[in-house]
Amino acid sequence: MPGNEMIFGYARVSTQDQNVDRQLDELKAAGCQKIFYEKISGTKIERPEFLRMLDQVRSGDLIIITELTRLSRSTKDLLNVVEMLEEKGVSIKSLKESWLDTSSAHGKLLFTFFAGISQFERDIISERVKSGLKAARARGRKGGRKPADPKNVDIAVRMWKSKEYSINEILKTCGISRRTLYKYLKQDEDCRKIIEKII
Repeated sequence: MPGNEMIFGYARVSTQDQNVDRQLDELKAAGCQKIFYEKISGTKIERPEFLRMLDQVRSGDLIIITELTRLSRSTKDLLNVVEMLEEKGVSIKSLKESWLDTSSAHGKLLFTFFAGISQFERDIISERVKSGLKAARARGRKGGRKPADPKNVDIAVRMWKSKEYSINEILKTCGISRRTLYKYLKQDEDCRKIIEKII
């Protein structure tokens, strides 16, 4: 790459007991001059090393990853990341998925194509939701979540008070959301102070 452009590498594994060496070897072989790596879930938005890399890249730089799952766990997030890098003038390339190489005209065209399909799918889902709500209103029903079953809420509160179950166990057993559980616990005098400390 001409000028002062840099080739960065980004590697990631999900857990502490996983080994990142294979990714590092591949990135070095691909010519990366500086590599950022971390052991953290791909579903987390706040990834320290990834954010550090984003802060250091400049227009004309290239970021290489071994495969798309190292960068993101969802198509939506991937598109957002690549578009954000494009705005900064930074290209991205995947060693496994050769179609993702925004440093080339062909790669940019393919990425634009995939991004268009993704947007089309989101538009279709949005239209279906709107149509469903419109039909429900025509039948006299309002949109929004179905209220939690009072019996399930009562069981959840009792389980929480017993101190024998985790929050996740309670939510899974009773089929209610964390927000709903906390809402009803705050209405109970015995639970309010404890809950206020948690949230």
